[in-house]
Amino acid sequence: MAISDISLTAGMRNNLLALQQTAAQVTTTQSRLSSGKKVNSALDNPTNFFAAQNANNRASDLNDRKDGMSEAVQTIKAADNGISAITSLIQSAKGLASAAASTTDTSSSLAYESQFLQITSQITTLASDSGYRGTNLLTAATLTIEFAPTIGTNLNVTGTSTDAVSLGVTSTVGWDTAGNATQAMANMENALVTLRNQSSALASNLSIITTRQDFTTSMINTLQTGADNLTLADMNEEGANMLALQTRQSLGTTALSLSSQAAQSVLKLF
Repeated sequence: MAISDISLTAGMRNNLLALQQTAAQVTTTQSRLSSGKKVNSALDNPTNFFAAQNANNRASDLNDRKDGMSEAVQTIKAADNGISAITSLIQSAKGLASAAASTTDTSSSLAYESQFLQITSQITTLASDSGYRGTNLLTAATLTIEFAPTIGTNLNVTGTSTDAVSLGVTSTVGWDTAGNATQAMANMENALVTLRNQSSALASNLSIITTRQDFTTSMINTLQTGADNLTLADMNEEGANMLALQTRQSLGTTALSLSSQAAQSVLKLF
């Protein structure tokens, strides 16, 4: 049926148009109430929609890096645990060397050396067991941490070989010979200095990573809050709008009915 086939009065057309506009506003308000957003697509507000999308995409990229940072923290902690354990072993071995250097009994010196060799063998084992998910900073592995998708925001943590040979704590053969046990003590002092330096370097890198973790968490929150401010609807306002629109619909329907009474009165002529 063509539009021109039906004739409506001016009042009826005005009321009908008002009802159609109100119905469209009701649909929009219902969409906002159901989704919680005032901007659900680029059609609603292109500027806010794409700005919020960019903010959310950046927040998502940063969130992906957080997992890598968490894994890096565990890798460094594993290496530091290994250093702590190796330090304890070296201190025990140093005590044996000190005892050997203080005695003139050959059999005792050799016994101390035997115990020392047992301890130093465990140093290498501890170093090899200090990895986390395939990365071991005590066997000269390198750990790369990405803080952001942009170039130049990586941190490379370079590991160091920390076995008994690398630390120089293998026995100077024959502690029954004067000076050999004393030399072993000096070697272990140097090893302890090396371990402290390694631990300090790991602590410094760990501090950088945890600081970036906190920053990344704060940045993600800022980006998401900004995106929400651009797109989220005020639910109290939208609820009030819905009540007002429902009232307007009811009044519009009544007005349309009243405007059609003139045409209906013609029926009374028959």
